[in-house]
Amino acid sequence: MQMNMISTPVNRATRHVPTWIVYLAGLIPLVWIVWLVLSGGIGVDPVKGIEHRLGKDALWFLVGGLAITPLRRLTGINLIRYRRAIGLLGFFYVALHLLAWVVLDMALLWGQLLPDLYRRPYLLFGIAAFVLLVPLALTSNKASIRKLGRNWRRLHMLVYPAVILGVVHYLWQMKVITQEGWIWAGVLTLFLVLRLFRV
Repeated sequence: MQMNMISTPVNRATRHVPTWIVYLAGLIPLVWIVWLVLSGGIGVDPVKGIEHRLGKDALWFLVGGLAITPLRRLTGINLIRYRRAIGLLGFFYVALHLLAWVVLDMALLWGQLLPDLYRRPYLLFGIAAFVLLVPLALTSNKASIRKLGRNWRRLHMLVYPAVILGVVHYLWQMKVITQEGWIWAGVLTLFLVLRLFRV
């Protein structure tokens, strides 16, 4: 009864919110990063600041997408209609994060890319996460759902290893794992357990 008191008004309110609003709101973190760059508030190392913020925003969206199903099952709040938008926004920020590394950090010097991967192996985990997300982004449309049938759901299970790789990438790049890092690891573990037990 108490669950319905919370979920019913929320579901009623979100029913009238179009998906394009989610996409538009999803650009706010990017606008904020641009503002920080222009105002000089991105930090002493702007390139690292841009990379770090884009990567963290990507994790927020990807983990947020994983939270939608257990949120519905545990509270009754139904945000399923926005899951595709949130997932695509996550992919968008992952792509920007990778692009920032290639263009701003590596300055398109491809000869230095492989040595950098050897020096910072956690980069391989981030690239692997991006590779896994590419087919998910390309098939996040109604035509692919109809064409792939049951295989579509199996394909999109790749989001779990992709997010795991992304969190490992994030934790590994820290010299010392901070409290925030452990929170990310704990949240991801929670969602994996909920998925395992179909919660």
